[in-house]
Amino acid sequence: MFIWRFVKSVCLQWELQIEKRAKSSPLTLLLMVTSAAIGGTLQYGYNLAIMNAPTIFIQTFINETFLERWDHQLEDYQVTLLWTIIVSIFSLGGLAGALIAGPMTISFGRKKCLLLNNVFLMSGALLALTSRVAKSFEMIILSRVLVGINAGISMNVQPMYFGESAPKHLRGAISLSSAVFTAFGVVLGQVVGLREILGSESCWQYLLASNAVPGFIQLVTLPWFPESPRYLLIDRGDKEACINALRRLRGCEVQNSELDEILQEQAATKGMKPKQPWELFSDRSVRWQLISIIIISSAMQLCGNDAIYLYASYVFKEAGISSDTIQYVTIGTGTCEFTACIMCNLLIERKGRRLMLMGGFVSMAFWAVVFTVALSLEHLISWMPYLSMACIFTYILSFGMGPAGVTGLLPTEIFNQAARPAAYMIAGSLMWLNLFIVGMLFPFLVSELRQYCFVPFVVVCLLSALYVGLFLPETKGKSLSLITQEFHKLNFKVHDRDGDAQTGAQYQLGEVCHSTSL
Repeated sequence: MFIWRFVKSVCLQWELQIEKRAKSSPLTLLLMVTSAAIGGTLQYGYNLAIMNAPTIFIQTFINETFLERWDHQLEDYQVTLLWTIIVSIFSLGGLAGALIAGPMTISFGRKKCLLLNNVFLMSGALLALTSRVAKSFEMIILSRVLVGINAGISMNVQPMYFGESAPKHLRGAISLSSAVFTAFGVVLGQVVGLREILGSESCWQYLLASNAVPGFIQLVTLPWFPESPRYLLIDRGDKEACINALRRLRGCEVQNSELDEILQEQAATKGMKPKQPWELFSDRSVRWQLISIIIISSAMQLCGNDAIYLYASYVFKEAGISSDTIQYVTIGTGTCEFTACIMCNLLIERKGRRLMLMGGFVSMAFWAVVFTVALSLEHLISWMPYLSMACIFTYILSFGMGPAGVTGLLPTEIFNQAARPAAYMIAGSLMWLNLFIVGMLFPFLVSELRQYCFVPFVVVCLLSALYVGLFLPETKGKSLSLITQEFHKLNFKVHDRDGDAQTGAQYQLGEVCHSTSL
């Protein structure tokens, strides 16, 4: 507790000194996004990717440790089980991070929360670095938990920070940059994990600890940028600080329309305490918003895309790719998602959220079917392994074009300031829980279903696309009050049909005010 207070005090003093010297510039928003994302969502992609390269080396380390301690040789399935725990425990750490992200953002703010989050990262990196010398695979497991907590917090806080800091016409593109940096983290992790760099037998502990470098960059650069303007005005009630933050982020004088929108939200949420996750489940005014983030956040992991990164060697081996070339082929998977996220970033403000989500899920389902056919025919047709590899790339491209970016943006756009942290806690918890489930089950899906291992993902993608098409309103370029009105039609459909809409249920930004009882 003392450490947390000390770090908070240091960050506050540092911020005050920086704000005195800060100058406005149109580049401030771009640089803030880069600084936050390098130590934020980039870590999620990076820590997914780096675990693929040292698979054999860490499994050997586990076996040797057991043999030295207890003079006992583990069976192959036992080693595989321990390795699966090391890989998947990252998800449970992420779940814990998602659960504490909401209270941290409320107590410390968006920016300070990201800075304090590096305590988990640096501790995990230190454990990973010293695990080999200590001859303890348990330290690797604990390291993955701490790094998972770091990723869980950043995956929730960073999109919130970006969505609250960006102007309305750039809100989608700025928020989607979280996905771009996640994909870049995957590519970076795959490159650093090459045998020629840190993926060799003698360097795997340095590979696991290399995630400290982006965290250090964030610690040095992020304090120079302002806090979320919405947090400053709505949560802290500091109008002057909000105006200064807007002026720095826009590089010009604050537009009255933008400030009025924030003031309107402040007035609507005045006197409201930040909501807890369980309160959202009992609040009818956010019923379909909650259903939407539950379904789409779950589908983001249950579609199986991140399982490819966790177990790329398994997937490509099953697809018929030779062992010597797999490490180079896996770089193509990260490059595909990185390219797709950049394309999505350019298109999202033109095509809208619904189209990108639906198109992504439908395209993923199509290529998963083609992948299944290619795996079934690989022993009959010589070029089928190459088609299988192409299907994996197009599957990841489809994911990057839609679900990868839009999913993290939705809670910012459809929930108000009081409900937003709780919404991100729910969405993040489901994402990490489902990633853990997929991470644990996917090796067994590959071994049991073999060429049909992607069939369950086809079902998830089609059902998700159907839900988006039927129930999710478009949010592109709309204010929160307009989006709320569209969800109001779903949340109170029965009452509107019965003529009870006169009750004046007006969830403007998180609460429903009724003139008569519902």
